[in-house]
Formats: sequence, C-alpha cells, structure tokens
Amino acid sequence: MKHSKETEKLSKIVEQFRRVTVTVLADLVADEFVFGEISRVSREAPVLILKHRERSVVPGGGGNAVYNLAELGVEVLPVGIVGDDEPGKLLLQRFREKKISTSGIVKARGLATTTKTRILAGMTHSSRQQVVRVDREPNGEPELSLLRQLVTAARQFVRASDALLISDYGYGAATPELWESIRAGNRVKDIPVALDSRYRMLEYRGITAATPNEPEVEEALGVKIGTDNDRLNAAGKAVLEKMKLDALVITRGRDGMVEFERRKKPVVIPIHGTDQVADVTGAGDTVIATFTAALATGADFESAARLANYAGGIVVMKRGTATVSAKELLAAINSDHA
Repeated sequence: MKHSKETEKLSKIVEQFRRVTVTVLADLVADEFVFGEISRVSREAPVLILKHRERSVVPGGGGNAVYNLAELGVEVLPVGIVGDDEPGKLLLQRFREKKISTSGIVKARGLATTTKTRILAGMTHSSRQQVVRVDREPNGEPELSLLRQLVTAARQFVRASDALLISDYGYGAATPELWESIRAGNRVKDIPVALDSRYRMLEYRGITAATPNEPEVEEALGVKIGTDNDRLNAAGKAVLEKMKLDALVITRGRDGMVEFERRKKPVVIPIHGTDQVADVTGAGDTVIATFTAALATGADFESAARLANYAGGIVVMKRGTATVSAKELLAAINSDHA
C-alpha cells in the first residue's frame, strides 16, 4: 500500500511537468562527439589512426540541463551566451528543433562557443571508447554589455516562471554576481531557485536548494568524506548553514544521493538501477533538471530528490550526453515500485 501511494505521488508530479515553466541561467556548452573506426597504428608515432565515421553536436553543460527539462515536457526559457561560430549555430538549431525559445540567448560576435570535443574510437560492431577530449573556451570573461543583456532577459523570464535553475560551469554566463543583479530589488518572485555550481557554490546567496556532487562539496569545504557517513552528514549540514538553503542534495555516484533539509534527518536514497554505469557524461545536468522541474510543480524536496535519482539512474546507462523523457521516468517509477 505504501509503495502504491508513493508511486502515485511521484507519477502525479511527473504528469504536471508539462504545466510548468522554468527559466535556466546557464553556461551553454556544445558537446561534440567524433567517432572513428580503428584503422591501424601510425608510422609517425605510437598512436591509433582512426577513419572518421560520424560526428554529432549536442547541448552540453547548462545546455544539457535545458535539453533535459524540454525532454521532460517542461516549458524552458534558457538565458546564456553562444558565439557566432558553427558550434553556437548548431546549439541554437538543436534548441529550435525541440521548440525551445532562444530569445534569451545572446549571440556574441567574435566569441568562441565553449566546445568540448570527445574523440571516440572502436571497431565496426564494438563499443566506443573515449580516447581524448579537446576543450575550446572563450578568452576571458564575457563583456559587460553581454552580461547586461542576460540580466534583462532573466528578469523578464522569471516573472513568467515557476522556478529558476542556475547552471554555473565557470564560463561567466552564470555567476554569483549575475544572480545578485537579477534578484536586486526583489525582482525575482517567490519561486524556488535551484543551483548547480561547479566551483563557487558557497558564494551564492538567496538560493533555495543545490545539488552538488560529493567531490564538489569536499572541495568547497576543504574536507575528505570518503565512506565516513558522519563526515558526510556534517558536511551536508555545514553547506546548508553556510548557504542558508532550504534543501541540499549531495550526489554520490554508485552510492546514490543524500537529501538534507533543515531540522530533518538526512534521507539516503540508493541508486536506481545498476551501479555498472555506461557513461556519466551530463548526469548532473539531468539530476538538477529533474529536481527543479519537480520543485516547479510544488513538490516537496524529498520527492524531487527521489525523482532526480530515478532520472540520474536512467541517463547513466546511455552513451554520451543524454536526456531522460517523462515517459522513461514514469516507467522507472512504476517498475521499481512493482
């Protein structure tokens, strides 16, 4: 009976995704995958020669969180920067194909779109293995005029949104300073604000909830958690207090996640599915997207974390930068509780 009620509760949240709108302030990244079939060993150096077979470019970084929200059925309003280069144009094209608004995305002349190129090698019918990754990043921070455009767009969008997601990968389009400008003068109505910040989580104020992974928490606090549950609980409470959060979700890879709230005991959520993952690329984006979508519907923090855990368990079984659909999420909930 308990499982039946839990299944019904989580399923109803997922079914409400299509009725909510989420603004995403994000560092937009182009994830490029180049696959080559192993041909032979080069005579020039002890390296493999790959015959080029295919190439794909998909939204990565905060763009992957945007894509995941759209796949879940949420109306998503991204705010970010892309360059006027090919990766930037391909990102915008992918968004338009998904019917995602691009009016809040600033197209900057002469700016390089942050691009992560993964070279994959394999034989014709074998699995593909990543052999090297090449990152192309803009030189320096975005110009002040570009940042002002982001603030204007974000202020406009949040007025029509049920939640705000901040995806900060450290490239300058989602920063604590930008967030302060957006919320200055009570410009953000009373909606949940969820944060995923790679390097400066503790610098944010006025955030509702955050979803860091364990290494990010360790780096922020200067501690080592490992397998010590007491240290984990102490770290969670410390982040809650320092950031004055209502909730915190620490993801732990194959050990699932732990959800913290003020004046409540931590909730340990075991990983959904197998711990033999295929690819963790972008899993954190799927988690924050699902978590924020649930909060946008008015869901409680624990339910939002449980849904995010299901989504994370599904996406790590897919190759490359992947997404999870509402249909897949509902199937996982029902099969698990069955």
